[in-house]
Amino acid sequence: MTSSTMNTQTIALRPELFSTQEELALAGFLAGYSGLTREAYMLDLRQYVAWCAERHLALFGARRADIEAFGRHLETAGRARATISRRLCTIACFYRYAEQEDFIAKSPAVHVRRPKLDYESHATGLDRNEVGAMLVAAGLGDAQDHALLSLLALNGLRVSEATGANIEALGLERGHRTLTILRKGGKTVIIPLAPRTARAVDLAVGERCEGPLFLGLDGMRLDRHAAARTVARIARHAGITKTVGPHTLRHAFITAALDAGVPLRDVQLAVRHADPRTTTIYDRRRQNFDRHAAYVVVAFVASG
Repeated sequence: MTSSTMNTQTIALRPELFSTQEELALAGFLAGYSGLTREAYMLDLRQYVAWCAERHLALFGARRADIEAFGRHLETAGRARATISRRLCTIACFYRYAEQEDFIAKSPAVHVRRPKLDYESHATGLDRNEVGAMLVAAGLGDAQDHALLSLLALNGLRVSEATGANIEALGLERGHRTLTILRKGGKTVIIPLAPRTARAVDLAVGERCEGPLFLGLDGMRLDRHAAARTVARIARHAGITKTVGPHTLRHAFITAALDAGVPLRDVQLAVRHADPRTTTIYDRRRQNFDRHAAYVVVAFVASG
C-alpha cells in the first residue's frame, strides 16, 4: 500500500473515488502538517470529500459554486460560523496547494465567500475567586492535577501545550524556572514558571527524569480528553456549577491578566496569540469602564 493511499484512507472510506492525482495531492497537502493541525485539516477534508462523494463530484472537478454549496450544507446542518469558515479555509488551502504543485490549472476556491465571524468570546468566564477555589481543590488532591491546573490557570497554556510537555523541557534561564512547549502551529517557545507553578510541577514529576510531564492511568502520556475530564472534576469539587474545561482556565488567565493591568500586548505574547484581535476579544468582553476613553478626555480637557 502506498503512502498516498494510506493518507487518503484516513480521509475517506472509499479511496477508489479518488484519481491518482487527487490521492497524491491529498497526501502531499497533509504531509506538510503534523499534530493537532494535521488532525483538524484531515477532519475538514474528510467531511468535504464525503460530501463530494455523495454527489459523485470529483475533487478536481469542483467549481466555486460547489464549494459554496458545501458551505451552505454545513450551515443547514447547524455548524457554527467559525467552523464553516475554518473548513472552507482548509479547502481553499488544499486547492491552492494543488494549483502550486500543478495538479490543477486554477484553484476553484479563490473567491469562495466565507461567513462573517462573530469576534466576541462566548467562553465560560471564571472570576479570580473561582479560579482560586479550583487551585485549592486541586492542591488538596493529586499532585499531577494541581500541576495541570496551575499551568492552565496561572500560565494560560492551551491543553495541548500542557499535555504535550516533557520533563526534559524543564529548565532554568537567568534565574527563572522555565518550560519549553510546542505551541500551536508547530513552533517551540520557552515560558517562565512562577515559583508556585514550578513547585506544583516538581511535585508532579517526583523522581522521574524524562518522558511526558503528565501521565494517564495507563502510564502513557495524558491526552487532552482526559485532561478536560480532570478539569471538570476539579471544578465540581470546588463547588463550581458552570461547565468548565481547559479553555475556560485559559480564558480566566487572560481576563485576570488584563484586570491586573498587564498591557494588552504583553498578554498577547504570554498566551501566544498570533493575531492581536484575538486577545482584544477578551478585553472588549470585560467591559472595563475604568479605562474608558471618556474619562481620559474629560481629564485632558479640564487640565487645559
